[in-house]
Amino acid sequence: MSFRDQLMNQWVANQFDLSEISLSAVSGDASFRRYFRAIHQEKPYIVMDAPPEHEDCRPFVAIVRDWLGYQVPVPQIVAEDLERGFLVLEDFGDVSLLEKLNADSAPLLYQKAMEELLKIQQVPSSGSYRYPPYDDALLLREMSLFPDWLMGEHLGIELSEAERVALEQTFGLLIDSALEQPQVCVHRDYHSRNLMLTESGNIGVIDFQDAVWGPVTYDLVSLLRDCYIKWPTEQCYDWVLSYKARIVEHGIINNVSDKDFIRWFDLMGVQRHLKASGIFARLLHRDGKDGYMNDVPRTLSYIMDVANGYPELSFLSMLIKHKILPALKVA
Repeated sequence: MSFRDQLMNQWVANQFDLSEISLSAVSGDASFRRYFRAIHQEKPYIVMDAPPEHEDCRPFVAIVRDWLGYQVPVPQIVAEDLERGFLVLEDFGDVSLLEKLNADSAPLLYQKAMEELLKIQQVPSSGSYRYPPYDDALLLREMSLFPDWLMGEHLGIELSEAERVALEQTFGLLIDSALEQPQVCVHRDYHSRNLMLTESGNIGVIDFQDAVWGPVTYDLVSLLRDCYIKWPTEQCYDWVLSYKARIVEHGIINNVSDKDFIRWFDLMGVQRHLKASGIFARLLHRDGKDGYMNDVPRTLSYIMDVANGYPELSFLSMLIKHKILPALKVA
């Protein structure tokens, strides 16, 4: 057992006034955080280990306290040591939305997920936590993961000067679309693996520590164009417009046509999927996590689907079709 593991075990035991306690690994994620389960008096708890040199627990704790005030179902904090990066949290169980999604269950489960998203989007910017802006610099930095890690590091693809300029122009188009949208509280990773189904059948929201203030369609596209499961385009658009009707009811958006909202959603998805495919390659080459590369073809397929309907994305479509997909097959 490592020194940090010993430190964590003793700290958790102290929270429950025990001399020792047994922790069982639950999972890791795409960051340096680790999660364990502790059982005390037959009740389970989740222990988060977030090494301070890599992760800062303070945004997580601040967002929990902010979101609970707006009935967002995030885990209660039982104990915290922010200096050493340890938290004891309410346990939502092991069943993610992804595990229960199928053609029959999807309408009800997505309705539940969108109702929780609606609560997040009603969190005000003037509350107890100041959400960083999802600004042009951050949007560009995320998309740059695509040429840097997927194309460059993973596939060894080099762009000509003309291709580089064309890609930059595409990035500019996507940034403009994101910034023209109404700005709301954004979870930033609101997908089926970060939504847990509790024993009561309700949804619990996790992995929200990177929340920002940004485009109204961002979390919706994370949910409905999930990198881990794909639905028919028309079904997806039906869900999009049903959610649009809900946020109109709540005054989150006004005077936005269905066509404009769909365009925002589509282009926001391209931005997110460029970022995600780059992150998946970075997880492989920088962090030694190879499981995410299996999701790259699905992630790129979303970009291709959208690009085929928008002439201004024709360069991106050609780049993926003629350079990236052939290189992926032999990588």
